[in-house]
Amino acid sequence: MSFWPEFLIIASVHLLAVASPGPDFAIVLRYAVRFGRRAAVYASLGIGLAILLHVTYSLVGIGVLIKTTPWLFQLLTVLAACYLLYLAQGALRTKAPVTADAIALEQQARPAGLKAFSAGFITNGLNPKATLFFLSLFAVVISADTPFSYKLIYGLYMAVATAAWFCLLSFVLTNSKIRGFLLLKGYWFDRVMGVLLLALAAQLLFSSFGNNAGI
Repeated sequence: MSFWPEFLIIASVHLLAVASPGPDFAIVLRYAVRFGRRAAVYASLGIGLAILLHVTYSLVGIGVLIKTTPWLFQLLTVLAACYLLYLAQGALRTKAPVTADAIALEQQARPAGLKAFSAGFITNGLNPKATLFFLSLFAVVISADTPFSYKLIYGLYMAVATAAWFCLLSFVLTNSKIRGFLLLKGYWFDRVMGVLLLALAAQLLFSSFGNNAGI
């Protein structure tokens, strides 16, 4: 298969996957609303770098080991769910700011870029759905005859495209026209994100243990 037809298929499939709501979207939305553009962009970059993690183990064959070792995949699922629960409890405990000064003070207390970056990286890196997506992509969509250099280009593209998508989302969510509304009502978005993160964690655990139980 030539480069461009295969690349266009991969780009299309990846676009549909990255645009669908999930843990990555929830994290970027939370950081954008709660801490502003800078934190959301750092989280987006962390998500993009984590894509390279999935690409790497798919290329070297570790992904097959993860998929064919039930306990290892289940451990990954549990770790992902626990991390989402940790983020959810922080979001659900968000309180409404009392005054405009309190809002300004809260916005100044933004997390360090490394913390936001780590949150994005861990969220995507531990996501078992992302693991399955890249395993399927490299096993089904990408031909076994595709040169390694082409596969590497595909991986780099998906990492950059993912980071660019969520950076764009970060800019949209922190646009000046909606900044005032988000500053005043952002804690409600935070709580909604907490519920969403709880639901995602529960869904991960249910799918993992449910499949093992033969559900």
